Amino acid sequence: MTDYDVGYRKPPKSSQFQKGRSGNPKGRPKGTLNLATAFNRALSEKIEVVENGRKRKMTKLEVAVTAMVNRAVKGDAKAMQQMLVLSPLVGLESAPAGQLPETDAMVLKGLLESLHAGELP
Repeated sequence: MTDYDVGYRKPPKSSQFQKGRSGNPKGRPKGTLNLATAFNRALSEKIEVVENGRKRKMTKLEVAVTAMVNRAVKGDAKAMQQMLVLSPLVGLESAPAGQLPETDAMVLKGLLESLHAGELP
């Protein structure tokens, strides 16, 4: 008998992987698409748009954002809400956190004084 037994979880030496050779020589395909990659590719595609009578190339993301802003300016409540949600995420806050514009601070100060004086219910 040989010094190596063949059986359960012991394949014959001839069918085992050879030293220095991978069991998966081609490996995982590089650049397989996931949802984020596909989404980014779709949004970064350029399309031709007519703006103010002139043809212009813009990414699909730019077109979508421009359309949303235009709808919000025309008074679309849903578009306004989307803008309010997205603005802080992209860093478009008008005042740094914790600071109020002067007019807002004056209004709040007046309300607090009225509250302390007992003029407000």
